[in-house]
Amino acid sequence: MTVFSAPLRLRLDSRALVNNWRWLQQRNGAAACGAAIKADGYGAGAVEVMRRLLDAGCRDFFVSNWAEARPLEPLLEEGISLAVLHGVRAEDMEVALASRARPVLCTPDQIVRWKAAGGGICDLMVDTGMNRLGLDWRGDSLAEIEGLTVDTLLSHLASADEDTRLSQLQLERFGALKASVPAQRYSLANSAGICLGPDYAFDLTRPGLALYGGVPRAEAAGKIAQVVFPQAQLLQRRHVPAGDSIGYNATHVVVRDMDIAVLNIGYADGYLRAFSGRGIVKAGDIALAVVGRVSMDLVAVDVSAQPSLVEGDWLDIDYALPEAAALSGLSQYELLTGLGDRFDRLWE
Repeated sequence: MTVFSAPLRLRLDSRALVNNWRWLQQRNGAAACGAAIKADGYGAGAVEVMRRLLDAGCRDFFVSNWAEARPLEPLLEEGISLAVLHGVRAEDMEVALASRARPVLCTPDQIVRWKAAGGGICDLMVDTGMNRLGLDWRGDSLAEIEGLTVDTLLSHLASADEDTRLSQLQLERFGALKASVPAQRYSLANSAGICLGPDYAFDLTRPGLALYGGVPRAEAAGKIAQVVFPQAQLLQRRHVPAGDSIGYNATHVVVRDMDIAVLNIGYADGYLRAFSGRGIVKAGDIALAVVGRVSMDLVAVDVSAQPSLVEGDWLDIDYALPEAAALSGLSQYELLTGLGDRFDRLWE
């Protein structure tokens, strides 16, 4: 059997993933620490992320929709919880009723749909100020959910990564809901919410970004480790004489003779055009500048001072999330979830 390998790969650090989860868990006090593994585990691969966190002791997981839940079904043993955050559309009902995952009901129509089908235990989302999915916190939630058996009542913080009054308001509103809406558990905090302190933890937290190396607030700086390390293979080394240009639209004109390495990575892989002329690639500890415009499948870097780099070598894309976000103007979330399917994903 022929084994194919891609000319680009993600090196994924299992120990960093688990240690990040444990640090977040320790900040929770008595609350359980779950894991958001939507968007295919924020690009890292949901099945492999879930396996590693299960081994570490995590028991609560969250995905967006039922297509994301399907490949995780074999891992749902007794005592393992998987919640589908976007609830149930009419098109989802057959799958949802047969699944061991729970819907997070978000709208009155979803509640009616679930009740009419005789659905069992569910979760419930109440909006406390983000104005996204969920029942309005100002409504009569108790009347709306009559007849439901709610495992977890959830809400979502809108601005926990900033110091704003809104987080405190949402905390107060959610505390009032806890006093009036019966559920087995209550959950408010995401990664940034965990950093705000144990008052936000309630019974269960739902970190996402910080699990994968993102730093949501200053409290996590130096505590959260990078998990995802993109690498690309050198396809061609070439000499570019002074006066020539590099890449689309000739955005980089060579002032003096330059050697470049053309790498197999581009915006189709999530390395977006925002890195054009700004990105950094590394050969060991040596930083190499991206020159010219990032294209769909290729990027060029200046290797003039590195004569040993040749076709077939692997180079590291500098992708520490806070720094890469500041450099590119992209959010840490975009940087992670944009990494495409063309990467081999190699866990170590």
